[in-house]
Amino acid sequence: MSKALVIAEKPSVAQDIVRALTPVDGKFEKHEEYFESEHYVVSSAVGHLVEIKAPEEFDVKRGKWSFTHLPVIPPHFDLNPIDKSKGRLNALVKLIKRKDVDTLINACDAGREGELIFRLIAQYAQDSTATTRAKGLGKDVRRLWLQSMTPQAIRDGFDKLRSNEQMLPLADAARCRSEADWLVGINGTRAMTAFNSRDGGFFLTTVGRVQTPTLSIVVEREEKIRKHIFRDYWEIKGTFGVDAGSYDGKWFNPNFKKDKNAPEGSAEAEFKADRVWSADEAQAIADAVRNKSGTVTEEAKPSTQASPLLYDLTTLQREANSRFGFSAKTTLGLAQALYEKHKALTYPRTDSRALPEDYLGVVQQTVGMIAEGNLPGPLRELGPHAAKALKEGYIKPTKRVFDNAKVSDHFAIIPTLQAPTSLTEAEAKLYDMVVKRFLAVFYPSAEFMVTTRITKVPANGVDHHFQTNGKVLVKPGWMAVYGKEAQGEDGDTNLVAVQPGEQVVNEDITVSALKTKPPARYSEATLLSAMEGAGKLVDDEELKAAMQEKGLGTPATRAAIIEGLILEKYMYREGRELIPTAKAFQLMTLLRGLGVEDLTKPELTGNWEFKLSEMEKGQLSREAFMAEIAAMTQRVVQKAKEYDRDTIPGDYATLGTPCPNCGGVVKENYRRFTCTGKHGGSDEGTGCGFSMTKIPAGRSFELPEVEQLLSQHKVGPLEGFRSKAGWPFTAELRLVRDDEANNWKMEFDFGEDAKKDEEAGEAVDFSGQTSLGACPKCGGKVFEYGANYVCENSVGQASCNFKSGKIILQQPIAPEQVEKLLATGKTDLLDGFVSNKTRRKFKAFLSWDAKAGKVGFEFEPRAAKAPAKTAAKKAAAKKAA
Repeated sequence: MSKALVIAEKPSVAQDIVRALTPVDGKFEKHEEYFESEHYVVSSAVGHLVEIKAPEEFDVKRGKWSFTHLPVIPPHFDLNPIDKSKGRLNALVKLIKRKDVDTLINACDAGREGELIFRLIAQYAQDSTATTRAKGLGKDVRRLWLQSMTPQAIRDGFDKLRSNEQMLPLADAARCRSEADWLVGINGTRAMTAFNSRDGGFFLTTVGRVQTPTLSIVVEREEKIRKHIFRDYWEIKGTFGVDAGSYDGKWFNPNFKKDKNAPEGSAEAEFKADRVWSADEAQAIADAVRNKSGTVTEEAKPSTQASPLLYDLTTLQREANSRFGFSAKTTLGLAQALYEKHKALTYPRTDSRALPEDYLGVVQQTVGMIAEGNLPGPLRELGPHAAKALKEGYIKPTKRVFDNAKVSDHFAIIPTLQAPTSLTEAEAKLYDMVVKRFLAVFYPSAEFMVTTRITKVPANGVDHHFQTNGKVLVKPGWMAVYGKEAQGEDGDTNLVAVQPGEQVVNEDITVSALKTKPPARYSEATLLSAMEGAGKLVDDEELKAAMQEKGLGTPATRAAIIEGLILEKYMYREGRELIPTAKAFQLMTLLRGLGVEDLTKPELTGNWEFKLSEMEKGQLSREAFMAEIAAMTQRVVQKAKEYDRDTIPGDYATLGTPCPNCGGVVKENYRRFTCTGKHGGSDEGTGCGFSMTKIPAGRSFELPEVEQLLSQHKVGPLEGFRSKAGWPFTAELRLVRDDEANNWKMEFDFGEDAKKDEEAGEAVDFSGQTSLGACPKCGGKVFEYGANYVCENSVGQASCNFKSGKIILQQPIAPEQVEKLLATGKTDLLDGFVSNKTRRKFKAFLSWDAKAGKVGFEFEPRAAKAPAKTAAKKAAAKKAA
């Protein structure tokens, strides 16, 4: 009997499909990689199993990244299995080729990416680029399109399978997006790397359709921060007394009007009604009002506030970053664990904040589960709120929550019917957020009474106005679910009462001297918002509309984009702030200077989304779109290849530290820091000839590092350097005198001088240094020496051999960590080690191993694994057989 092979995107969805089909098709037999019934074989991918690559003849290796081989525009794309998923891929290929399977049903997620996952697996299995039928295998292709995962919705979906022909436009758009990203990323990265590596070395300069505009957003904000002019202003606050008590108010100018045409960064753009721009004027107002009487007018208005909508992934990442400091990557990992391991949350990689219209029954059951007090720990306190929601009939089919039109590939993140146990602290925090939001969204709006009080104090013929705002919660509504969390930091501001016609008296008045602030740096929370709303940065209305639902990246990829920019040293975290590096500014300068700013703007994504949506509607051909992408790729490469000037125009720095050779002014250009002479002239030949590269061994200098190198003649150890073959390494840099050139030159210091001293057996003078602690081997003093931390007795006439590197597996070891190691036997957890074997990063403590007599690694203890139930069952079955 012929069967249909159903391929889901994830194992959990395959299991949901089996449960839904069992009542109509009978029992499914479980095998290792699939389930099988009379009419169906059900299996799954685990996301993407294959990736596209250029054919062999177009595959340019890293060591050959030059313009000679660019652009890379292959006539077709081959497929490569993804290493970690080869087993699953081979199992699916065997199932696809089974003779009794005559139909393939694509049950991957309902959307462009789900279509691509299935199409690439089918293409790999048939070893052909045909997309209309599984060529040579005689299989028909059908599409299961699901927006809800209830058993009835799955059965309905099988009754309404879409034809292959219906899905071809979406398949074309999916392939085009994937191939176009590859073309722009590969060619852009190789062209910019080739341009930056022309003077030697290997300066990896990655670009991409999503990562580069995202980086541009961060760089543009940093440019505004650097250009900000700090301006002094003053605020005046008064305390006023009435019979019922006292209250505070802030002075303001009631006639102030904002100049909407004021240029950004100008003084006029900083004007506000409550700012005074002269200390004398502020003091004069304070002196005039002090101890004077005034009158009060009040306006009180009722106000309501609806609960926030349910979480999509980006909103969850944003709020978890703001509340707990979780990175987007951490939040995604926690949500995935709650979904996959604990089965406590619905699928988290979603951009929807609504639920399907047929989900009301499931929601009521879930609220019932919470009402029964099944949740762990403090979350049991939500039981009464859930019970109230059911009793009062709050769970209703409102369009705000249940709306098919607002559900894309997946619906909003909500708790499942399964109450979790054994959550980690971080998992519990995230689960708490989702459950509270889930309950709150059904509760009525919170009701407030908002009061604006204006105090008018006449003095010397002028009325001075002070404003006081009060907000009192009248009915908590959904805020009851959150308790005090929803009140904000200030809570209620309940003003003391002022009787009609009552005179108020100024009791105290203060003048505060303040400075204007630059825009805030991006945190992950605010950058995620900027990525999600990138369409707002686009001027063209059609492109803006195309990006409205997409933004930069997808909810599933935004965390990886941010982590990728950090990994490539384009930006770094400092607390919760994301700060762009010199490498980021250099890339933006390069792209602007070459005239390929398209790569820095969200319009590129907007243009693609607009055209891909046209393709999905059958209004644009795949060939036409890819021809445009190929032309754009050629233009980017050509611009870089043909650029013939010595430097790229840009906004470059003048260093504060003088030239080490002549004391002249050192200025930056695109590639170098160069002496420009005593007066900082820009004409060639005015300097003394001192010059050094900005990117030694493929790593961009940060300005403070250059200043330190010029002033102290050494800096480091610094990480992120790359050898000519492209391998990363960490090292110190020194400025040394070159007698032959009668100038200074920069070179790497790997501790060679210290090695020579040791080999010569010469005594070393440590008298000018501070000891880091006692040697754990002999009790002597430990000092910094060359590329190591050493015991004073281990150099010269050595009687001890204690030594530990300043850099271990590319992880710089700070002196304070060595102090801790010597004092307590262990450093903090360090997360920058890179394995020589796998080239992967890992975390570890450095600890003193007394038995081995050396410093070694100590790893975090791993959580105990649950017993392998499946293996135990198999063993028992085998024994019984």
